[in-house]
Amino acid sequence: MLISLVSVHPSPSPQSIPLASAFLKAYALKSAATIELVDFFIGQDTVVCAAKLAEPCPEAVGFSLYVWNRDFIFDIAAGLRNNHPSIKLFCGGPEVTADPMSVIQTGIFDFVIAGEGEAPFLSLCEALDSGRNYAEIPGILHADSVDLQPPAPLADLDSVPSPYLTKIIDTHANPGILWQLSRGCSFTCDFCFDSRGMHGVRYFSLERLEAELQFFAATAVSQIFVLDSTFNLDPKRAKKILRMIKMIAPDIHFHFEVRNEFIDREMAALFAEIACSLQIGLQSSDREVLKLVGRTFNKADFSAKVGLLNESGAVFGFDLMYGLPGDTLTGFCNSLDYALSLYPNHLDIFPLAILPGTALATRGTALNIQWDRHSPYLVQETATFTRTDMTAAAELATACDVFYTRGTAVAWFNAVVRVLNLKPAAFLQKFSDWLVDRNGHGAKESDFNDDDIWNMQHLFLKDIFSSKKYRRYLPLVLDLAQYHHLYAATLLAPFTQAADNIPLPADLCSAGFTLYPATHIAHFSYDIDELLDCGEPQILQMYEHLTPAGSQAVIYRNGGAVCTESLALPYIRLLEQIRDKSDHDYLSRTGLGSEEVNEFLLFAVHEGIIEYIEFSKEVAFH
Repeated sequence: MLISLVSVHPSPSPQSIPLASAFLKAYALKSAATIELVDFFIGQDTVVCAAKLAEPCPEAVGFSLYVWNRDFIFDIAAGLRNNHPSIKLFCGGPEVTADPMSVIQTGIFDFVIAGEGEAPFLSLCEALDSGRNYAEIPGILHADSVDLQPPAPLADLDSVPSPYLTKIIDTHANPGILWQLSRGCSFTCDFCFDSRGMHGVRYFSLERLEAELQFFAATAVSQIFVLDSTFNLDPKRAKKILRMIKMIAPDIHFHFEVRNEFIDREMAALFAEIACSLQIGLQSSDREVLKLVGRTFNKADFSAKVGLLNESGAVFGFDLMYGLPGDTLTGFCNSLDYALSLYPNHLDIFPLAILPGTALATRGTALNIQWDRHSPYLVQETATFTRTDMTAAAELATACDVFYTRGTAVAWFNAVVRVLNLKPAAFLQKFSDWLVDRNGHGAKESDFNDDDIWNMQHLFLKDIFSSKKYRRYLPLVLDLAQYHHLYAATLLAPFTQAADNIPLPADLCSAGFTLYPATHIAHFSYDIDELLDCGEPQILQMYEHLTPAGSQAVIYRNGGAVCTESLALPYIRLLEQIRDKSDHDYLSRTGLGSEEVNEFLLFAVHEGIIEYIEFSKEVAFH
């Protein structure tokens, strides 16, 4: 008996892992069923998807239903229902658990599984295999059900075999994985479904997590997205896991969702000691607005805890929402100003969604909220946030995504807005207006590549610093912006560790070389070493004390570190000649002597700036 479990992802990405289906399969390994995991992506032809699912003649097909894939899955399932009526169709997931009746009433599915799915799915496999009736299984709802009997939550999460240790999920098939350390949530935010139905958190054992970590390290996983709603809810446990990561998997990059109130100095230092980024749900900096959605906020404590992260060097970002009940466009801008004042590495800004099953869905109408009653359930307007304001906030969010987050502006952004005597939101509004003038309304961050964004930053900074009062600061500002753009580009570029034992010819002056992809060459108006020695940028003081003497540098990866090496102009010209593949006559073009060229090329090879290639007639420089 074959059962196919279908996961539909928004797009191919490091997070496109069918973890929910894999947990179901792992728990049902004790059954006689053959369980196949199938992955699709939004945008694929649903007719083709349905045909692929029907081809092996499964007994049943189940879908993991989320906000982003609901309509897509309905199209696939409807195709199966029309063309292969003998196949039993079911679905589960957050959309089903939140509102199972609305899903079953579509008439597409034979039944749905609501709540934690492992136990009901195992019972379903056993019932289908033996021909028994599955209608009375707790957690299963069908069209004739009078009510839903919820399944009992698993008392021991370790009873679900690890989908990684059982090799159900191939860690080599994707550049990243999802990792669940616990289930549940202890908070009751009115816009969130995580804590509905069952309050509290259950944990996988530390012994299991350690075994999985060992496996991830052994299979060279590059990044891990931790799914816990609040990774650091239990600070003592969180610190143990962080120490475990540092010891077992120091080369893996982790993404955590955390609450700021549980951060202390020791935890901040532990985060800084591993490769990771933190996401903190700020949502708004207005205590009264947050109170309306079941959250508390202490601005002084929040700032202090974030200050610990900044002191430690940990990388973190915030979530912000617009369209919250009681909020206004001005209030959202104030929250944006506050968030950016804390130097987050990135901001994720999105409109409020009124998800089925949440407290806001129950009382949203009484709060005069208007929202789309179909997925993705976005707020259209509130009593204090008009449709026009929602559009303005969306464009401001795009401006922040493009200029600040994708533009890697964290290190210099606040210095720039200070010298212009602007608040962050006002600066971003000017950029938003500039962006609309160039690209029209509706532009998205995903419309631009990294070079596009750097070019837009460069042009906008030239525009906003064009007045007589500010133009004197422009070379300094552009130096800072360019350096951090190239630093990020170097850090994110494909990286290959320079080999130490490659035999090199005695005379390198006529040898072939190429720049590593992570190597970038830059020219600056100021001495880049002096700029970097200043620490946190203070534009006015730097302008008063630094001389625009000009400099040039190569920015490159050496091991895990990004290095910046200031070089005299002839050596930069040599590297540019290698980069541009103009020719391999390194002497006449640079004015350097053979001994200087040999010495520098040897240094550049060992540093990982350039790579030696066997020069032959087939390797031609043009």
